[in-house]
Amino acid sequence: MKHIVHSVAAAAAISISSLMGSAAPGQAYQVDCAILLCLAGGWPASTPCAHARAAFIRRITPWPIEPPLQIWRCPLGASFNEPAPLSPIERLYDITFRHPPLIHPEAASAPLVPVQAGEQADIDISDDAFDFVRSIRVFHIQYQQGKSDKFGCRIQDQTRLGDYGTQGGFRWRSSSAGEVPQTSGFSIPENCKSYFYRGVIVDWRDHAGNYGSEEVRY
Repeated sequence: MKHIVHSVAAAAAISISSLMGSAAPGQAYQVDCAILLCLAGGWPASTPCAHARAAFIRRITPWPIEPPLQIWRCPLGASFNEPAPLSPIERLYDITFRHPPLIHPEAASAPLVPVQAGEQADIDISDDAFDFVRSIRVFHIQYQQGKSDKFGCRIQDQTRLGDYGTQGGFRWRSSSAGEVPQTSGFSIPENCKSYFYRGVIVDWRDHAGNYGSEEVRY
């Protein structure tokens, strides 16, 4: 399966710009499928990728702070009426740009499964080709420090980290200022100088390992 699944990331980087660029203006597409493709390909320049990236960043803009990629909303396991079986990358393009999607009759008669059931991908994405999904991290930074006559240097650090599990499920856990990426504007001054910082930063690596990040202060 590894060489097949790897095409999701590799083919995205090679051809996503031209294929997305050929979509008709205003054509409907599922934004989480577009986020998945555009993120894998390093956010190539195109109207759909610009919209996908805007949605990706908007979700971490308080309030609420949401998972920037909601892979459970992109039906990777959908079956389409095509003359030959589709590769994962072809299926993603079909899902993203075909409106409405064409579904095999046998699939249409099968019991419906809630798209967010389990809040993870509906196919196995444990292959390392999908490491770019698991590379996404969301840091909700809430940090304050200052000197106190009674307590000396008083620090309040309520930083949280949101990340993705093996199958694309999103979770929050306690973190700390020391884990915040250096690309953040967050920088603790020396000597316990009075300091307050609050914001959300998301970072990631595309399929080729290239690093990217965006931060929202509030």
